[in-house]
Amino acid sequence: MQLGINLGYWGAGMDADNLAVAQEADRLGYAVCWAAEAYGSDAATVLTWVAAQTERIDVGSAIFQIPARQPAMTAMTAATLDSLSGGRFRLGLGVSGPQVSEGWYGVKFDKPLARTREYVEIVRKAMTRERLSYEGEHWTLPLPGGPGKPIKLTVHPQREHIPLYIAAIGPKNLEQTGEIADGALLIFPSADHLEETTIKYLRAGREKAGETLDGFDVCPTLPLAVGDDKDVAALADTFRPYTALYVGGMGSPKQNFYNQLAQRMGYEKEAAEIQGKYLSGDKQGAAAAVPHELIDKTTLLGSVDRIADRMKAYAAAGVTTLSLAPAGFTLDERLASLRAGTEALERAGLA
Repeated sequence: MQLGINLGYWGAGMDADNLAVAQEADRLGYAVCWAAEAYGSDAATVLTWVAAQTERIDVGSAIFQIPARQPAMTAMTAATLDSLSGGRFRLGLGVSGPQVSEGWYGVKFDKPLARTREYVEIVRKAMTRERLSYEGEHWTLPLPGGPGKPIKLTVHPQREHIPLYIAAIGPKNLEQTGEIADGALLIFPSADHLEETTIKYLRAGREKAGETLDGFDVCPTLPLAVGDDKDVAALADTFRPYTALYVGGMGSPKQNFYNQLAQRMGYEKEAAEIQGKYLSGDKQGAAAAVPHELIDKTTLLGSVDRIADRMKAYAAAGVTTLSLAPAGFTLDERLASLRAGTEALERAGLA
């Protein structure tokens, strides 16, 4: 199992330290550095900046939002980043959510599975550098009856095949991801529930494509907080607002993928309470309603030895790249967490 680092969103308050974090991860041998986007910083600019000032670590989009870009533009960006980074780019895609898609981009959040499939097909075709033509429900290239003609990508990616990941949570999306992608980007994964909530659907998708999970990258992001084992409860409390935001506030009452995931993990009642309080404006109450067990199962908390044991569990459950989001209010704390991650991986016998 490899380690990654997830810088999250630019503009979150620790920007001045993020380059140092990425560079330390590069020095420590982390496999990939991910950057996200929502409705603030864009991931492509951040990844270009990081790639220019690192040497070996891959840079990956977690995610490029599908409603934000036409697929041919994403192919251009991916090819350019791969070329500029010397073959170190990983392309992560996702449909985002209805609030961002419709509120920020003005793109109707409908038929996300079909839209994702067509998008991936166009991106892959464009990056082969053949002349681009496509007929689908959501995209037709070139537009019929006009002056457009099939055009091919002029920039040469460093590699013939750029790894393509999809952010997936729900069963149908996970199955399609296994079928059409090279990896899955996951959030709130519990090693105890990973087979039943995630892996079995990815496996089914791989089987549809005539493949196995061998070579497919199962890549969750886990928050990490290092400390004494007797302080695990206090460490977990630092992630209460984070968990409440996703389970309670990332979506509408009818459409919150993270809330649905918590329900599939056995927290039906708690998920409903968290969401109800969060959407009513009681964010503190929502955070307080998050069960300690849910946080502990979806983060890495405690001593290096405790974290090493959790890493073993994730590797046994099928995780191939474990991306860390190290907690800390100072650069020194975040760097120490990075080092603890590599030490835990070694103690687990997974390095």
